Amino acid sequence: MSEIKNPNQDPNDFRRLLLVFALTFVAIIISQQFMSKYAPKRTEQKPQPAATQPQSPTAQAPASSTSAQTSAAPAKSVSASKQTGAKPATPVTIKQASNETDTTIENDLYKITFTNRGALVKSWILKKHQDDQGKPLDMVNSRAAAQYGYPLSLFTYDEALRNKLNTALYVPSATGLLAAPAQVAFEYSDGDTTARKTFSFDHNYVVHVNTSVQHNGTEVQAYPVWPAGFGDQINGPSYAAARIEYYQGEKVERHPAQESTGLPIIGGKKSISNGNTLAGPFQWAGVVDQYFASIFLPDDPNSASLVTLHNTISQNPNEPDADKKRREVFSVLGTAVGNAGGPTSLRLFVGPKNLEVLQSVRASVPGNAGSQTAPTGPGLDTLIDFGMFAIIAKPLFLWLNWTQQHWVNNWGWSIFILTVIINLALFPMRYSGMKSALLQQKIAPELKQINKRYQGLKLTDPRQHDKQKEIQAVMEREGINQFGGCLPTVIQLPFLFAFYAMLSTVNELRHAHWLWISDLSSPDPWHILPVVIVITMFIMQRATPMTGMDEQQAKMMQFMMPLMIGAISFTLPAGLGVYWVTGNIIGYLLQLGMNNTRTARDIRAHLEKRAAKKGK
Repeated sequence: MSEIKNPNQDPNDFRRLLLVFALTFVAIIISQQFMSKYAPKRTEQKPQPAATQPQSPTAQAPASSTSAQTSAAPAKSVSASKQTGAKPATPVTIKQASNETDTTIENDLYKITFTNRGALVKSWILKKHQDDQGKPLDMVNSRAAAQYGYPLSLFTYDEALRNKLNTALYVPSATGLLAAPAQVAFEYSDGDTTARKTFSFDHNYVVHVNTSVQHNGTEVQAYPVWPAGFGDQINGPSYAAARIEYYQGEKVERHPAQESTGLPIIGGKKSISNGNTLAGPFQWAGVVDQYFASIFLPDDPNSASLVTLHNTISQNPNEPDADKKRREVFSVLGTAVGNAGGPTSLRLFVGPKNLEVLQSVRASVPGNAGSQTAPTGPGLDTLIDFGMFAIIAKPLFLWLNWTQQHWVNNWGWSIFILTVIINLALFPMRYSGMKSALLQQKIAPELKQINKRYQGLKLTDPRQHDKQKEIQAVMEREGINQFGGCLPTVIQLPFLFAFYAMLSTVNELRHAHWLWISDLSSPDPWHILPVVIVITMFIMQRATPMTGMDEQQAKMMQFMMPLMIGAISFTLPAGLGVYWVTGNIIGYLLQLGMNNTRTARDIRAHLEKRAAKKGK
């Protein structure tokens, strides 16, 4: 096998090197003879002590404010370099802090505290949002983070390297309290591994993140990570609301911890794997829960990779009952995002799922890496999932938000006003339905005779068609719309579902106050609204004509329906209760008005006359 030559090495270098040595040797002999004959005699000087000799630049490097230990690894000797033909090794600077310190960055929106141990975040407080105790909300889930890692630690596929990077003492560029706009860098090197993290802060919820890790001189994949949920997750439903979401291929992908099978007995199947890597491009990717989000926005979407993290946490690890302890184990989701081919440069949004805030944050466009212009990619507003009724829910929320900002400055009264307007807009159809229900009272005895005549027929019997033709003929004679009675109810259902989707998604209504209610997005703590729903539904049922059923069925419906709806409303958001109660009151007033119209009086007189004839 032929020798593999260095591409930077000339074949004639060895001959030239011998020639240089020979000429240098001749020059040294001649100069020594000349100097010994003609140079003046000098007195011998004693050598200076070693302590007075100048030190190398690396030895003179000043200590940092964190008492960093900085030194240089020894280089290969010159003679060894000549023997091997290799260049002398570059000295490796050791950068390690000698003690743990904190660096806090603050603006009007957040207060973030870093520790130089791992150069990670141990507290991320959102100043304008509170936890359930009324204190500023810390986005770091302290219990989960203690087990699975803190925000902006690094994820590597080598677990030993990962542990070293996330426990080492980095040298920070600044400590103490800093006011945004600011920049903080953390550096670490032990001779084998070199890591650098740089964070830039402004006056919004977005933090610029740059990370680079080299191991044995080679760049390794080390992704910034948000590993363990959020600080507002305190119970089963809040953990269950978490999802990993990312924007890829012009659409948003949403993945919960477990996918529902649709069968309560079977339960769900695991949807997200721990440590699974998804290839990009990703305009943005991260983890969300009901009201908050942590989203990475890569500067170069084409080179981005996403690592999904799925762990579990016990609500009460000291629970003695094994079955109860097993039932109270919840999924904790996290994500790591970075450049699969080198250093990572991205932005991180950590904040509320507030529509106005999210619309102001846009992702980078693929192929525009390094561009100095503002990102023009998709916005983060698609994080708010209004569900299948989004076509109604989103405009409804925008309308509600406008009412709150420009009219009453209260979300509860805004819902009340919006409910009144919706019911007034639906009044023509509601009036038509009420009128049809009254007219059906008039023809009820005639319809009863038709049903009795065809009693006992199977559904597949051809005479069922004749029955429907007779019923339709009677209704057409009286000018009754066959579906008029149920149409108003059907039309109102999408608004009800849209209100529920809106209240369960937008952050603006979280902890919104109204009268005795402290949070319109949560159930009424005193259960006053569910009780009022039952009462108003019962009164409205009594005022509404019950056609098509006998007296016993009507009485049962008047009691059973309100109780069922009331039981359901116990766990629904209080804001939905405000909408429901307001709608019930308006419906009752409209029905009361309809019952006192001339048409209603004529129908009641007709029914009384018929009853009197039957009594004779």
